Amino acid sequence: MIILFLALIIIASVAIGLFILIQNPKGGGLAGSIAGFNTQFMGVKQTTDVLEKGTWVMAIAIALLCLTSAFFIPKTKASGTNGRENVRPAATAPAPASGSPLQPAPAK
Repeated sequence: MIILFLALIIIASVAIGLFILIQNPKGGGLAGSIAGFNTQFMGVKQTTDVLEKGTWVMAIAIALLCLTSAFFIPKTKASGTNGRENVRPAATAPAPASGSPLQPAPAK
């Protein structure tokens, strides 16, 4: 389920990026370059309104997807072991043999 939300968030992010790049901020942008769509979009002369609404819809969709995806993150069990149920204790090293160079010499 997390992968589905991640894919939808990525798709919405790419879409909002395209909406923002196509918009015409101050007489420039890519909107005027795309086959004369600067003021006419499928018979409607409100390209900027469509792009602005699309930007807001994608921003709201990304926010809702991010908030909703938090409910599907798996939780760990709090059993008093701080999530370390399957951790084995560290093995202890055997004591060095007597007379070993690692063991101090007996006091005389």
